[in-house]
Amino acid sequence: MSPIPRRSLLKAAAVAGAAAQFSWALGGTNAQAAPRAEAADADPVTLDWLEDGGLGAAPGSTVGVPWPKGTYQQDQTFALTDADGKAVPVQSWPIAYWPDGSLKWTAHAVSSDSGKLTLTAGDPAAPAKKVTVDKSGGTIDISTGVITAKIGKSGSTLVKSVTRGSTEIARNGRLVLIRQPEIEDEDQGAEKSERFDSAISEVEVEQEGPVRAVVRIDGKHRKGDRSWLPFSIRLYFYAGADSFRMVHTITFDGKQEPGKASGDFIRGLGVRFTVPMRDAAYDRHIRIGGDGTGLLREAVKGITGLRRDPGAAVQAAQFAGEKLPDPSTWDQRVTTRLQYIPEWGDYTLAQLSADGFTLRKRTKKGYGWIGAGGGQRASGFGYVGGPSGGFSFGLRDFWEKFPAQLDIREAHTDEAEVTLWLWSPEAQPMDLRFYHDGMGQDTYAEQLEGLNITYEDYEPGFGTPYGIARTSELLFWANESTPAPEKLAEQVDAVRVLPQLAAPPKQLIKAKVFGPGLYSEPDRSTPAKAKIEEHLDFLFTYYKDQVEMRRWYGFWDYGDIMHSYDPVRHQWRYDVGGYAWDNSELSPDLWLWFAYIRSGRSDIFRFAEAMTRHTGEVDVYHLGQWAGLGTRHGVQHYADSAKQQRIANTTYRRYYYFLTADERVGDLMHANVDSDETFLVLDPIRKIRTEPYTPDRHALSIGFGTDWSGLVSAWLTEWERKGPKWEKAKARVLSTMETIAAQPNGFVQGSGLYDLDTGKFAVAGTPVVGVSHLSAVFGLNELCAELIDLVDMPAFKDAYLDYCRYFNATKAEQAARYGSNFGTLLLFQGHSRLDAYAAVQTGDAKLATRAWSKFYNSDGYTESSPWKTEKLSGPVTLVPGSEANWVYTNDTALYGLAAIENLALLGDKMP
Repeated sequence: MSPIPRRSLLKAAAVAGAAAQFSWALGGTNAQAAPRAEAADADPVTLDWLEDGGLGAAPGSTVGVPWPKGTYQQDQTFALTDADGKAVPVQSWPIAYWPDGSLKWTAHAVSSDSGKLTLTAGDPAAPAKKVTVDKSGGTIDISTGVITAKIGKSGSTLVKSVTRGSTEIARNGRLVLIRQPEIEDEDQGAEKSERFDSAISEVEVEQEGPVRAVVRIDGKHRKGDRSWLPFSIRLYFYAGADSFRMVHTITFDGKQEPGKASGDFIRGLGVRFTVPMRDAAYDRHIRIGGDGTGLLREAVKGITGLRRDPGAAVQAAQFAGEKLPDPSTWDQRVTTRLQYIPEWGDYTLAQLSADGFTLRKRTKKGYGWIGAGGGQRASGFGYVGGPSGGFSFGLRDFWEKFPAQLDIREAHTDEAEVTLWLWSPEAQPMDLRFYHDGMGQDTYAEQLEGLNITYEDYEPGFGTPYGIARTSELLFWANESTPAPEKLAEQVDAVRVLPQLAAPPKQLIKAKVFGPGLYSEPDRSTPAKAKIEEHLDFLFTYYKDQVEMRRWYGFWDYGDIMHSYDPVRHQWRYDVGGYAWDNSELSPDLWLWFAYIRSGRSDIFRFAEAMTRHTGEVDVYHLGQWAGLGTRHGVQHYADSAKQQRIANTTYRRYYYFLTADERVGDLMHANVDSDETFLVLDPIRKIRTEPYTPDRHALSIGFGTDWSGLVSAWLTEWERKGPKWEKAKARVLSTMETIAAQPNGFVQGSGLYDLDTGKFAVAGTPVVGVSHLSAVFGLNELCAELIDLVDMPAFKDAYLDYCRYFNATKAEQAARYGSNFGTLLLFQGHSRLDAYAAVQTGDAKLATRAWSKFYNSDGYTESSPWKTEKLSGPVTLVPGSEANWVYTNDTALYGLAAIENLALLGDKMP
C-alpha cells in the first residue's frame, strides 16, 4: 500500500466566489427524508444464543433487533415467549428510528431462559422479581429481587454493599490504582509507588427496570490533591439475578515522555471489594479458576491430607464446599488439634503472559509464600466465602489482556479483600513511551523520507498515549452459600464467554439495515459461489489462527491484527513502522461485521467484538487536542503522526452497538458528533500540501472520502438514535450530502471547503478531479448505500453512482466524462463492490460484468492465489504454526467486503 496520495485542493478564492451561488435550508424541497413506508409484515422474530447453553450463570443479556421501515411506531410494546409458548419477561426500548419515525432498531433485555425465544408485538410479561431502583437516600439502592446493591453517590466507594436477603455478601467496592513515578530499564534503582483510590464525580441511573437497571459512575483516581486517570463505570443489574456486571473504562491522561525515566507509569490497576467472613476457618472456601473450568478448591483451614483423619464424610464435605458437621463429631485427634493447622489467608494468581499463570498462597502478611500450582491460561475467576454466603468474581478476557491478576487477602480474618487486577502489579509498569528518538526526522521533508522507508509517518510529539482508553468487563455473584462445583463451572463459563442473545441474519436482511442489498446469507449452490465462500472461510480462519500463533494479546493490543507480512522473516512486520498494528486500515472491522451479519457465526462475532472494543478505544483519542481522531497503523497504536477521522470512524462501531445496545460503544459514537471541529486543530494532509493553508472554521479542507465518511457516519448514527444532538446531526447529514452533490464533479471533486457553522461545503466554481484509491475504502460505499436508501436526494445518488461508475473505468472513459483521467489508482478488486452497487441501482449490465471482472482479474487475491497455508517450525520461526505469506490485511479486508457485497448484489450474474 502506498502512502496517501496528494489531493487536488480548491482555491479559497474560487470557492468563496462560488459559494454565493448556492443556498440550502433544512426542510427545503431538495433534501428530504425518504417517504414513509407502508406498514410491513410484522412477522415474529426468532432470537437465539450465539453459543450453546443459553444465559447460564450470567445476570442477563440484551439484544438489538432491526425492523423494516414502517413496521412499528415508537410506542410499540413487545412480548417474548420461549419454545413452549410460555411468556418470558422482557424489557424493550428503541435504539434507532427510520426517518419516517418508525422503529428501526429496538433493544430487548432478558434475565432468564436458555433456548430460542420468539419476539412479537404485544404486552411484555412482568418478571416475578423485578429490578427496582431507589434514588431517594444517600445511596442508589438497586434490588434484583434476589440481591440488593447500594451504589455510592460520592466519595471513593462505588458499591457500598451487596446483600442477599439479610446477609451482606460484599462491601466497599472501589477502584485502585498504583502509580510508579519512575521506571528503570536496567537492574538498578529503587522502585517507589503510590496508591490512588476512586473518587466519584457523577452518578446517573440510565435504566430503572423492570428487567434491567443500569447505573453509570464517572470520576477519577485520586490521592491528596491530584486526580487523574478518568474512569467511567457502568453497573448492570437484571431481574431475579444473583449477580451483576461491570463495564470498566479508563482513559489515560498521564505523562510519559520518550527518553525520560520519570512519569506516570501504572504499576497496578484494579477493582477491589471487601468480603465479610462469618464462617469458621474450616468452612471458609477459596476457589480460583485455572485452565478451562479447572478450579483450585481449598479451605482457609484445610482438614484433608492431615496425619489424622477427621472422617471421610467430613473431608468430602469440605472439598465440596459444604458446611461441616460440628467438630465434636469428628475424630477427636483432629478436633483437639485444630489450632495447629495453618490458616491460609492470602492467595494470588498472576497471569503475566498469554501462556502461563502462577498461583501461590501464604498464611498472612509478613510470612513466606508457597507455590500452589500454575498452568497456561487462567479463566480469571475466583470465589471466597462459606456456607453463610460468598462472593464470586471474574474478569473477562483475563489471559488475552494480560498482565492480569487475582488477589484474595486476609480470608482468615473477619474481612477478606479481593482484587481483580486489570494490570497486574507484579508485571513491569505500563510503559507507553514512544519507541524511538526520532532519528533526525525534524522537518516534513525528512519525515516523508522516513515514510518512504518504514511507512511510518513520524512527527515529534505526536506519538503520545494521552487520551487513549481501554474498556474491561467484570462479573460478580452474591452467593447464598458456596456454590456446588457445577454452578461454579457455569460462572466460569459466563466470565470466559458472556452469553449473548442474537437476531438472525434473515431479520437483518429483511429489515434492510447496514446497507440494503449489500449482504446475503452464505450460498454454496454453485461451484463459483462455493469457491468464494471457501476463500472467505479460509481468510477468517487464518487470522483467527494467527492471533494465537503470533500472540496478538495484551492489555492494549488484544483485538487488533497486523497490517503486513514479512515473508523473509516468516513474521508479520510488527516492528516496521506503518506495517505493524493495523488500526482499522481499509476496514477489517467492516469485513468482520459483514461476515457476521450474513452468517450469524459466533466465532466471527467474538473476533469482531474484540476488535471493536480495541479499535474504538485504543486507536482513538478521547481526551486532549486530538479527541475525536484516531491514529494510523503503526508499531504502537498511537505512534503515527497521522491523526485522522477515518480511524475514529463511527461506522466501525455501529454494528456492535445496534446488535447489542452496548452503552459504552454508544458513548464513543455520540462523542464523534462534533468531530468536524478537529479539522480546526489538525490538518490531515499538512505534509503534502503544495499551497499555503491555514485552518479556517468557515473554510476547512475536508475530503469527500476518508474524512466525510467518518463524519457522516457519526451524524447519521446520532440522527437515527435521536441522541441529544440529533437535529444538528440530521442537518449535517443533509447539508453535506447536498453540497457534495452540488460540486461541479460531485464526489470526483475530491474535497471541499467546509463551514463549521452552516454545516455545508462551499460549491466550487471550477471542476477538479481529486480521486484517491483510499476515498471509498473506509466505509463510504456502505454508508452511501444506507444514505441513498434513507434520504430521497436524487442529485446525491447520481453523484455517488457516477463515482462508482468511473473509478474502475478506463482512463479514456474517465477523461471523456471529467476532462481528465483519475491518474494512477489502486485497489480495483475492493472497488468492484462499487461497480456491483451501481450496476444494481442503474440496471447497467456492463457494470455488472465489470464488477466480476475487476473482482477476479485485477489486483488483490485471485483464483490463482495459493489459498492454503504452509507449516512452520523451528529454527525458522519462534513457535510452530503456519503462514500464508501472500496474505496482507489490506487485501483481506477489501477482498472480504467485495466478495460479500458482490455475491449479494450480483450473485445471479456471476461469470
